[in-house]
Amino acid sequence: MYAIICDGGRQYKVTEGLLVDIDYRETAETGDSIEFDRVLAIGADSGLKLGHPNVLGAKVTAEVIGLEQGKKVFIQKFSRRKNFDARTGHRQKYTRIMIKSINA
Repeated sequence: MYAIICDGGRQYKVTEGLLVDIDYRETAETGDSIEFDRVLAIGADSGLKLGHPNVLGAKVTAEVIGLEQGKKVFIQKFSRRKNFDARTGHRQKYTRIMIKSINA
């Protein structure tokens, strides 16, 4: 069984036991439980159930594993003949969760 959930404007295809990196949440701590009620579709052996836009009564429960950082991305700025070049870096923060259950 799988579900397609929407969180932070992004869609994720999840199954039970899957580790997923979602947008950083300041209030989330390790061991907390998160419920996603914006379930767009649920797929099972019996077929696919689509929502309009959400599946009524469907809920996905997840547990927060911890906070993660993405790989470093470098930004290079350069202006020719102006003696200007700058290089900065950025690491995006993520919240890692484990999908516990999918309730249809």
